[in-house]
Amino acid sequence: MTQSSRESTPVPPFPIFRISQSVDRYMLYDINVITWLRKTHNILGVLVGTLPQIPSQNVFLGLPLELLPEEARLLIEKNLAFLVDDLDWHGNGINSYDLAQKKELVAKIRTEGLEIAKDIQRKKHARSQQAMKRVQATIESKSGRHASTSHDPQTKEISEDKTLFSERQSQEERSTQSPSPTPIIEVQPWTITPATSAPFLPQPTVGTPLRLPEVNPSSLALFKHLHSHGYFMTPGLRFGCQFSVYPGDPLRFHSHFLAISAHWDEEIDLLHLVGGGRLGTGVKKGWMIGGVEEGGHANDSATPNGDKKNELNAAKVRTFCIEWGGM
Repeated sequence: MTQSSRESTPVPPFPIFRISQSVDRYMLYDINVITWLRKTHNILGVLVGTLPQIPSQNVFLGLPLELLPEEARLLIEKNLAFLVDDLDWHGNGINSYDLAQKKELVAKIRTEGLEIAKDIQRKKHARSQQAMKRVQATIESKSGRHASTSHDPQTKEISEDKTLFSERQSQEERSTQSPSPTPIIEVQPWTITPATSAPFLPQPTVGTPLRLPEVNPSSLALFKHLHSHGYFMTPGLRFGCQFSVYPGDPLRFHSHFLAISAHWDEEIDLLHLVGGGRLGTGVKKGWMIGGVEEGGHANDSATPNGDKKNELNAAKVRTFCIEWGGM
């Protein structure tokens, strides 16, 4: 997606692109939206974009940002975003072009490639001119030193003998090293392959609502509960949990809890509790388990207009933190 270099506040609702392969994935491409969500709504997601020439590296990741299903669901329910099917959006956008629009698009890309080629040619010519000036300055400095030594009585006779040859040599050097105007060459436009399709497609708009992201009701309830208390959350797979819970931005804080969700009457293996408590204590975190209290229920059929009901359900979530005291 094309991004403006200057940060600006996005106007909600903004699109979340659903990419469906074997499972649904929810993507954001606008850096302004991503920054605003991080600062204002404690939404982190995971950067999944890699370098085109080194696709297997996983250190310097960038756009797009993949949202957790819980994050995408929360944003849609709060009317901050709407869901767009990426495949349908591309297909409808490309099919909407007629022949004249396609020719105009090709001409625009060709013009952009021509401007790039001209800019590179200008820079190349400037570098060659600078190199010629440096060579000319070196020749002039050498001729100046030769003129100063010609006043010495001991070298006067030698300089007079070499005058004829030195003048001829200096004239040859000047003729070969002096800058010459660069001949005008017809510049061929560079071939540009657009890396993104967004500039050539109409902006997505709120249309027929798509189905909400499918999430586990207990997991969604726990996520909403922690999010309503100002916590930041990232996927917790590397710690064997659902969410790594941070008291602030992960760039400033370490995570405090390893959170998993469960139903209120769900039976939990004691070894699971012991293992989770030991794992959390071993990495200096608390192992948190939470779920909807009996008598409340996770709103799995929430609509974007059901904010008050969602807050009520989030208030009925109970959490428990387990730590191992024998280490």
